[in-house]
Amino acid sequence: MDIIDILNLIGGIGLFLFGMNLMGSSLEKLAGSGLSKILEKLTTGKSKLSGQIKGWGLGLGVTGIIQSSAATTIMLIGFVNAGIMKLASAIPVVYGANVGSTVTAQILRLGDLGSGSIIITLLKPSSFAPMLAAIGAGMYTFSKKKKTKDVSGILLGLGILFTGMTRMEEVFAPLKSSESFQKFFTSFENPFLGILAGLVLTAVIQSSSASVGILQALSATGSVTCATAVPIIIGQNIGKCMTIILGSVGANKKAKRVSLSYLMFNLLGAIFFTAIIYGIYYTVGIPMFANTVNRGDIANIHLLFNLIMSIILLPFTDGMVKLTGKLVKDTDSAPVDEWFSKLDDMLLKTPAVALLQCRELVNELIERLKESYSSSVNQISHFRPEVYDRLYENEAFFDRCETELSAYILKINKNRLNDDDKAMVAEILGSISDFERIGDYSISIALTAKEMHERGMKFSPAGMNEIYCITAATSQCVHSTLNAFLENDPQLAIKTEPLTEVIDKLKELIRSHHVDRLQTGDCGIEGGISLFDITTCLERISAHAANIAMHVVKRNTDDSDFDELHGHAGDRKSEEYRALYYYYENQFIKPISSAVTITSDNKPEPDKPKAEKTPSKPAKDKSDKNKEKPGKAKSDKSKSDKSKKSSK
Repeated sequence: MDIIDILNLIGGIGLFLFGMNLMGSSLEKLAGSGLSKILEKLTTGKSKLSGQIKGWGLGLGVTGIIQSSAATTIMLIGFVNAGIMKLASAIPVVYGANVGSTVTAQILRLGDLGSGSIIITLLKPSSFAPMLAAIGAGMYTFSKKKKTKDVSGILLGLGILFTGMTRMEEVFAPLKSSESFQKFFTSFENPFLGILAGLVLTAVIQSSSASVGILQALSATGSVTCATAVPIIIGQNIGKCMTIILGSVGANKKAKRVSLSYLMFNLLGAIFFTAIIYGIYYTVGIPMFANTVNRGDIANIHLLFNLIMSIILLPFTDGMVKLTGKLVKDTDSAPVDEWFSKLDDMLLKTPAVALLQCRELVNELIERLKESYSSSVNQISHFRPEVYDRLYENEAFFDRCETELSAYILKINKNRLNDDDKAMVAEILGSISDFERIGDYSISIALTAKEMHERGMKFSPAGMNEIYCITAATSQCVHSTLNAFLENDPQLAIKTEPLTEVIDKLKELIRSHHVDRLQTGDCGIEGGISLFDITTCLERISAHAANIAMHVVKRNTDDSDFDELHGHAGDRKSEEYRALYYYYENQFIKPISSAVTITSDNKPEPDKPKAEKTPSKPAKDKSDKNKEKPGKAKSDKSKSDKSKKSSK
């Protein structure tokens, strides 16, 4: 072999690896979080054994699709590290992943097909590889649909993979007549040298599929005997563990136990087969060891190694769990910080899963936000000092979510996400600061209520009547918006903006009424400051809710030019918008305008807003003072924020 042959060989290996990675990443994008959800959830059955068999089958299937047991196992390490998956559920998937890694070799055995008919010739990789690459390139070039491009990536990946395989075979072809090469290669019949060669080759290129593919390409020279192939394949199964060992660096102990189970599977397999095969070989002898092998024989040896070991070890999954626990010295205690441990950098290798974890954390944030808002506004009329510990705990959670969630989601590789997942990324990034600000204003309301309680201050009946109205309106606004985000419901989100406009008008009306009461002596100045702080907080909460609603609408619109920062969720001049506005105006502004006193018996409930009943026909708007409020809320905090900071 001269320098040109070596460069061609390196190029062939590079094409093989690139094609395999392109095919795997395209499949992952096409499936989105589907494969990950299956791998995460469907690992349990009616009995422990059935659950283990299902996990084994899932590992085999997913690895067969993405063509990498290392990728599947690193995904599992991330799941266990983040607390998504239990170790006992992950280990059977590891066993199945090892069997799934043999699929590539089984596909490559098609190269052994003869050249009898045109159909058989077309089934050979050297024939269909250019066709796959051409079809994939054409689809990628002329199609604008994202899913079509992902399918084209799969076809391109397969075509490039087989082209690389063919290139390696062409480089090795002249070696058929080389006596020095044949003499060199027969040295690997020594078990120690053969295992070492397979281990080093696989550890260097970090792919057992590729190293087995190289061995299959070498088999075309006629120099590979069974005695040579067996120890090399055993070594390849040990060498593929290097990627997993590197992938577990920095993970917690449970995740390290996943990588250790992968290593133990292949080490035990190597010891078992080496002892059995060479025990027989050096005592009784194995005549077939002298026979040359082809691609199919190598694929079968590789399959049998992993299949037999997985069948032997699967019933002893619990034993493997205990063994890895003793070696790593880990217990089954729960992680200290359950929610933020979900944002694990290990999961960034599978972007769809990483995004799924972000969404779960956001869902928890929303539930706590509902709790904090409801508790805070209830403090105005029913003061309870015991709720403040929980409010402070939630506030710390909101602050940390804004910092860590934003930083983590920016690390996710957007190019490996489908269109809906990309839209979800934008929705979360756009809304996270608004969630945190709603939390800020909620606790500011609670702190204002605490200050009033400590100073023995109370609102007048008329002032309390108005507080009931604006808190009920804001409660409906907050709950509708957060539910729209949780359910990805743009129709529910559209209802936020007219309600926000009504709340803005309510705030101005309440302030005007307070000034009137000051002149008649019904209210005092100190109570007015608290009233202004609370109404300002409620108005800002509704404005941030409108921003969130805008992001929900943005995610579900096909208009790429939609500006969620300065636009509107719906057409303000439409009949639907005016009907909603008039409905909310009658529900929340009319009781104040008509001076109807609201008591605890007939006040709207802040925690559980009344269901909306939008009128079928819009009525003419009687107000000429309605003004457009920008889609983005102001960043200024109310005076009550200062009170919050000082109280903390």
